[in-house]
Amino acid sequence: MHIRLASDRDIGGIARVHVASWRSTYQGIIADSVLSQLTEAERIRIWTRIFEQSQADTVIYVLEDEDGMIHGFLQGGKSRSPELGYEAELYTFYLLQEAQGLGYGRRLFEIFVETLKERGFSSFMVWVLEDNPSLHFYTKLGGQSIASQKIKIGEELLTEVALGWGKG
Repeated sequence: MHIRLASDRDIGGIARVHVASWRSTYQGIIADSVLSQLTEAERIRIWTRIFEQSQADTVIYVLEDEDGMIHGFLQGGKSRSPELGYEAELYTFYLLQEAQGLGYGRRLFEIFVETLKERGFSSFMVWVLEDNPSLHFYTKLGGQSIASQKIKIGEELLTEVALGWGKG
């Protein structure tokens, strides 16, 4: 497995991982009716738009195997919640279930942090659903709880927690 910057050639693989990860990660957290309606076609449209509108300070990395199959990705850039006082944000970060727990997520995260530093960012944050098992991953990597908010997914009101690094 190796990590590289993503390109628009990766949209299909990113969409596949996005849907599969949501279905495995959020099973029992987000309603099955919401998860069952997720489609790769919809995610391809979303990711096509993301790549078309990508800003200079946005970065997308993929984790791929030797055959070029994508097993994970992350996206981040300038903070979308500047009121919290953090310069940058990890927007999305998903790994297929079979790629979790093998150190790939940590390495993707480290590369993201290195990239932020190279681009002059000294602090960053991420929003994570409170019941997402990955919350532990972020706290283990030093994320400190900085805020929470309610968000609606489908018909459910869920709590999202913001974790931050580097501000202090």
